[in-house]
Order: sequence, then structure tokens, then C-alpha cells
Amino acid sequence: MKSICMILTIFLFSGCSDSKIGEDIAAVEENVSKTIAMIGEFKSRTHFENPYANIPAQCYIETSHGTQNACLFCHSNAAATMKLGNSLFQAGASKIVGNLQLEYAFVPINEFVKSPNVNPWENTIHPEKLNEAFRLLDINESLWDMKKYLKEDNWQNAYSKKQGQKNVSNSHIEDDAFRLFPALNPSSLPADSDGFVRTQRKDEMLFEDALGYNTGWRSINFMPYGIFTPHTGSVSGVYIRMAEIFMKNEEGLYDLKTYRRNLELLEHAIQDRVKEDEKYYVGAANKVNVDRGLFPLGTEFAHPLHYVDVEADGNSSENKFPGLRANRVKEIRYMYKHKMYFPGEVVAKEEDAQLYYNKEETWIDNGAGWYLSGFIEDKEGELRAQTPEELLQCVGCHSSTYGFEPPHFTSGTGNTIDTVWSFSRKFADDLGWGEMDYLGYEHNVSVTGTQTAGSSHRGDPINREANMGEYRYFLNHVVGASLYGDMPDSMEAYLQDHITKEEGYSDDFPSLSFESVANLKEIQAMRLKLIRAFTAKKAYLNSLGYIEAPLLYPTLDESLGAVKNYRKVVVTQRYTKGKDYFPKVPFTFKYFREGEEAFTHLDDVTPYKTGEIITDRPFKHEESITKGVGIVKTLIDEEGDNYDAEYLPIFVYPQVFENK
Repeated sequence: MKSICMILTIFLFSGCSDSKIGEDIAAVEENVSKTIAMIGEFKSRTHFENPYANIPAQCYIETSHGTQNACLFCHSNAAATMKLGNSLFQAGASKIVGNLQLEYAFVPINEFVKSPNVNPWENTIHPEKLNEAFRLLDINESLWDMKKYLKEDNWQNAYSKKQGQKNVSNSHIEDDAFRLFPALNPSSLPADSDGFVRTQRKDEMLFEDALGYNTGWRSINFMPYGIFTPHTGSVSGVYIRMAEIFMKNEEGLYDLKTYRRNLELLEHAIQDRVKEDEKYYVGAANKVNVDRGLFPLGTEFAHPLHYVDVEADGNSSENKFPGLRANRVKEIRYMYKHKMYFPGEVVAKEEDAQLYYNKEETWIDNGAGWYLSGFIEDKEGELRAQTPEELLQCVGCHSSTYGFEPPHFTSGTGNTIDTVWSFSRKFADDLGWGEMDYLGYEHNVSVTGTQTAGSSHRGDPINREANMGEYRYFLNHVVGASLYGDMPDSMEAYLQDHITKEEGYSDDFPSLSFESVANLKEIQAMRLKLIRAFTAKKAYLNSLGYIEAPLLYPTLDESLGAVKNYRKVVVTQRYTKGKDYFPKVPFTFKYFREGEEAFTHLDDVTPYKTGEIITDRPFKHEESITKGVGIVKTLIDEEGDNYDAEYLPIFVYPQVFENK
């Protein structure tokens, strides 16, 4: 899993004229409020404790001798090949970038800072250090009531700190720490049945429609991604809002029908299904191009990242959100599209380019046309603005990593569309306009703490390129519940109960055994073989065609345990050392290699012991432009069936779900 760091300068050659960029952008800019300019500073990341916060902890895992390829879900060529959005080739199609599925080729900014070949995510690989920091606070965790904690609403308190107009996200107030807090009042949630968020407060609306005061925000229901699924302890809600020009008809009047049509056109643009006659948006925005794979100027995203509450399915008075989304949020994230970049433009990307951000106003430019801002829990559980180093973690997934404006760069993960994950994975048409519900989750009130707490009520959407269910494809390549390649106890037990010789499989689903490297390799290969047989038989779907609950959802005990573990990160405020904490370090961070597959520590001398936690990997030492570049292979076979350079997170349309 190679880093999204890359080598020196990348050029993408122009295929886009200035005339294309002209009138349509001007039409939107006239309607985007800019009363106080967004002014930041260019600063080097070398003063950060972790100058490589853009490289997530998942990029440091081992791939179980190539049997677990989580890398492909971030790094492929498909979007760039199709010129969809502004992505880069990341799976070997560019000789400069290299192949991000095959190598841990992390590249340093310069030789005077900490090497990116050292895993900086201390909370994840050294949980004992977090435990010690927690112990020094002298907090009695036995007094924590995790259920009560989940029911508390910390979003509303943060929203009350927002200044400026209530219907505008940008406060336009200099040095306001909550300047880019989204203008989305949680008291107005959940969204209405058509997905639109309407408010009881006139000062929060943008226009009035037949059903009430419309804020312009619309909720998105999409196929969950491997980084935020219920088994990970984090679940998302996502809301989109276009600029006001897209809400108005040709007479310049707000019109819900016009806005609905423009959102539909945007969906077509991002999901690569623009029709021949859909060249322009409609209404007042009829001069604005429908640009394939790109969001227009003024587009906003609000992303509350919730704790997992297994009782939350939208049917309880104690929980306002569906989809296991607790009232309490871990973060509120915000994106605003302020500049257009098109596929084929000439782009220079420099390895050591400075970051552009405003520390007081707490935003960062992702270098691909978006401002990012984020708000995270303080030690008391209330939301505070994130620091630049904390925001750099966001940039790692929502853009490239070296080359902030100017010069700009394109997406650091080849599978985002215009640096956004969710919208390309939106369920088609009206099914996708509603609160994120994590495949129609419903809580089962009769289960015990050790049983899966609820069930799904939706199937597995067919991935357009892979021609199979998206979650089936995920299981077939990750053999786990998340991009860490880990598998919670309840999911492991479920597979062992259902993948057996008695059920017609070639073997029983084996537990991992770490007695020898050779034996472990055999087990990992067998687990991959069996889980593919399991999904091929459609055994991962129940009799109604819905995804089996234990493959998606945790037990009550597992979910509460995850909350308690993460709360240690919160009270110690050690976010820069990692947000993912495991009581036991996942085996994917441990060394199980021998022979030609072996590598040493960073010094290129000290050997690893079998089972040792991998803290660093060696790199090239010769004097060259690539000094310091990592040299270790992931062990994923480029010729094997677990490698995929053309993965694309877009589904078949009209919506089709895999059947039993």
C-alpha cells in the first residue's frame, strides 16, 4: 500500500481551454458571497509533530502476503483513465507516481525531518502509551456511562457557537474559529422524506417551498465505505448543498423543481451518466456547464461523523438519527468548493510545497479547489476547532498531499471523484435522497449484548466495473471488516459457523494461527479462498437478499467497548497520534515474513522478529532524487486476482442489487 506521497513534480497536459472555464464559472461566482476573503498563510509542514499526517494508519498495514488488498479501494487508475473528475493514475499507469498497490514507497519531504517510513500512529500500534497517558489523568473509567454518553447531543452546542447569518456556513468574520461551521442546525434533522432539510426558523432558510422553510441542504444515502462502517466504531451522515443560483429558475426566483433537477444533473455528472442533452444546468444556472466528474463552484458538504449506537435506527424517541448514528458526534466536517480544476489542465506538483491554511479560522485548502474545516471533541466531549495538523489528516483522503495552491494538485486517492467519496456511491435517484441509514438498519430490541444488535433491509448494489455486489467485492479483497483488514470477534464467529465442510465448503473457515510464518500463509490463503466461495454462493445475503447483519454490524458489547476505547483518545486529546485505538494491535501491523519477503528496520540492519509490531521500514540510501523512498513490496501480486488497477466506486444504473 504505497503512500499518497509522490516524487517531485507531476505534469498533466492541457486538454481544457480557457473558454470552457469562463462564462459558466463567472455565472456562479456572481452568486457566491465573498464579503470577507479567505486569506491563509503558506507554511511548511516540517514544524508539525507529524509532517505526514496525510498518510493514514491504514497505509502502514501488511497485506497478509497479498491476500488482503485494501489498497485498491483508495488507489486505482480507473477514474483518471476515464478522465472522470481530476484524479491521478495511482496503480502503475504513471511512471512518476508508481503503483500504490504494490509498494510502501513513502517519500520524505526532505532528509531533515522524520521519515514517513516510520509509522507515526502511536495510539494504533502502541496502545500501552495511550493507556499510560490516560492513567496519568487519574480518571476512573468504571464510572463512565457509555450509553448515556452516546445519547448526549454535542452538535447542537457547537452550532450555537456559529456566528454570522444562520443560513450561511461562512461567518465572514476574521479569526473566527467556527468560521466554516456548516449552516445545518441539528434541531432541523432528520431530513424530510424527500431528503431536504427544512427548518422551523425563518432566519435559517434559503427559500420557502410547499412543505416549509427549505435550508437548501439535502441528505445523501449511500453505500458505506470501508473506512467508516459500523464495525469500525464510526458512521457517517452526509449533506450536500449547491450554490443559490442552482436553486433559482430563469426568472431568478427560488424554485424547488429547478433545484431538484440541478441536483439530479449533478448526480449524473459525478456518477458518469450524463446524457447527450444534459450539457448545462437549468434555471438561473443555464450557462453553467455540467462538467463530468466535477462539482460546480459553491458546492458544500456537511459531514457529521457519529459514534455507533446500536439502538439508533430512527424509530426511538431517544435517537433522532437512523443507521446506528448516535446523537453524539465525533466530528463535524465541512467542505466548500471555491475553485474549478479540470481534467487535462497543466498541473505542476512539488514534493515540498507548503500548506495553505488559516490557523485562527481553522481551515485548510486541499489544493484541488476545496476549503476543508473540521470540529472535533475536546477533552470534555464538546466540539472544538481542529488544528492545522489535525486537518492535514483530512487532506490525505480528500486531495493529494504535496502541492497546495499554488501550484495545485489533484486527488491523492485515485478513487474519489473531485476529492469526494460519498456522492459517487449515492444510491440512485430517490433511494439516495434521504438520511444515511447504513443499508436500512433496524435495531432488534430482544438481542443480548453478545449478539448482533440489528439487521439490514437493503441488498448489495452491483459495482458497474466489477459486475458484482460492492460489499461482496470488498469482502473478496479485504477478508475483513475495514481497511485495516481486521475482523471483530462476532464477524469471525459468524463465518466460522457458516463456512464449514458440512455446508459444502472445501474446508472449515480457519482461525488465524501465528505459530509459524509458513502455516500462517497457508491459513490466510485458505481464508481468502473460502470467503470468495462464501460470497459466490450468495451466502452473505439472507433469504430476502439483504446483507447478513453480522458482516456489517457489531454487537452491543463490541460497540460500547469501541466507544470506551475512543474516549481515551478524546480525554487525552492525542488525535495527532491516531484516532483508531485497538486494545490489541491488529495482526496486520505485525511482522510475519521470512526468506526473500523479509525486510529490516529503518536502519537497513536490524532484523525484525516474527510477530513484532512493524514500526518502520527501510528505504533507498543512494544519493539521488529518490533518497529516502521506501523499497518494501506489499506482496500483492500484480498478475494475481487480488490485484485490481481499475476499481471504480460507481454502481450499475438503474439500481440493481445482487440477488440470492
